[in-house]
Amino acid sequence: MSSYDVIIIGSGPGGYVCAIRCAQLGLKTAIVEGRDTLGGTCLNVGCIPSKALLHSSHMLHEAEHNFAEMGLKGKSPSVDWKQMLSYKDGVIETNTKGVEFLMKKNKIDWLKGWGSIPAAGQVKVGEDIHEAKNIIIASGSEVSSLKGVEIDEKTVVSSTGALELKKIPNELVVIGAGVIGLELGSVYKRLGAKVTVIEFLDVITPGMDSDVQKTFQRLLKKQGIEFIMSAAVQSVETKGGKATVNFKLRKDDSDRSMDADTVLVATGRRPYTDGLGLAEIGVEMSERGQIKTDAHYKTNVDGIYAIGDCIDGPMLAHKAEDEGMACAEGLAGQKPHVNYGVIPGVIYTHPEVASVGKTEDQLKEDGVDYKVGKFNFMGNGRAKANFAGDGFVKILADKATDRILGAHIIGPMAGDLIHEICVAMEFGAAAEDLARTCHAHPTYSEAVREAALACGDGAIHA
Repeated sequence: MSSYDVIIIGSGPGGYVCAIRCAQLGLKTAIVEGRDTLGGTCLNVGCIPSKALLHSSHMLHEAEHNFAEMGLKGKSPSVDWKQMLSYKDGVIETNTKGVEFLMKKNKIDWLKGWGSIPAAGQVKVGEDIHEAKNIIIASGSEVSSLKGVEIDEKTVVSSTGALELKKIPNELVVIGAGVIGLELGSVYKRLGAKVTVIEFLDVITPGMDSDVQKTFQRLLKKQGIEFIMSAAVQSVETKGGKATVNFKLRKDDSDRSMDADTVLVATGRRPYTDGLGLAEIGVEMSERGQIKTDAHYKTNVDGIYAIGDCIDGPMLAHKAEDEGMACAEGLAGQKPHVNYGVIPGVIYTHPEVASVGKTEDQLKEDGVDYKVGKFNFMGNGRAKANFAGDGFVKILADKATDRILGAHIIGPMAGDLIHEICVAMEFGAAAEDLARTCHAHPTYSEAVREAALACGDGAIHA
């Protein structure tokens, strides 16, 4: 029986980052993972492989639509789907091997197999039981399907199956207009598929700023993605490698159906805690299947903690990483803090979408007196030069104090641009602080400054 200060169950971004921080702080650490590779859903079948396909399909789009205008003449490239998947798999391998190297570098033991907790202070992996002063559950999440929809990962697929289809479908139906559905829908649209998104609500990307929602849907429609809104999917029937999606329009309760080669179920994710034995040892769970924790990620059972997708909060890799570091630092006697008001969210379509803090809808609901600074990328020289003039930067600031309360960007490199605003919010900055910070020209980031200026006397280039 081996003994550790900390054993972490799960090697996704939350788990492996937590393990590294524990080791850095002098704790003897082990990580439990049943996959053949480390990195969890994110590196193996989620964030990283989907970004590889988004990048390669965007390069195809640029070649087909913008190269000729820039004077780059020649035949448009053809798609070698097998090679594209090979490229994606190579990206996965590079990243997962990188995490494995970091485990060795930090002298973290990899306990290979699926873990369970037979009792507080014990983790069982295979037939072996290991002792730990502290156990951190970082088991992540799994795909959440719909009643009447059976995922076979061939014709009806989750995000996992969508990353390894045998061929590019002629017709793809995406159930759910959230982040995953729109990203993967964009990939296959660029590769030539007819893509239709069926969404239960009357808006896409639920929870995002309504200004962004409207602009984003308009731009996706312009790219050729079709939407059926306010529609409740009842069932999906498969026969002979084809699928029929049956749905009901909520406005008139009428029944409709649509045929497709492939159906992507992108209706969200749920915490994955199966097989851990939590009920047997009395760990409290919420009605939504999340592990209940206090502000220090401690469960109601001494010595057992939880972070990431399996607890409350947004299911984001970077949120899990922050919680992993905070949990590790707490065990080492430090006093860490995660600012949940400054956790950005990004959609990696083209254009990208990013947000942080409050939406305008939330501020109205909360009765906050606020002001809006908005700047369109069409006024940004770099964006116009790069065929990236769609979208805007929108900054929300307190009307009395000018303190930044939230920001929403749709446009080029939005996922990178948002972090300037995150840093500003972390320091309690005013919009004027951003506006008075010199920004290099010509850059996309000038649009952020212009939106900050628009919170005051007005943008310069608008």
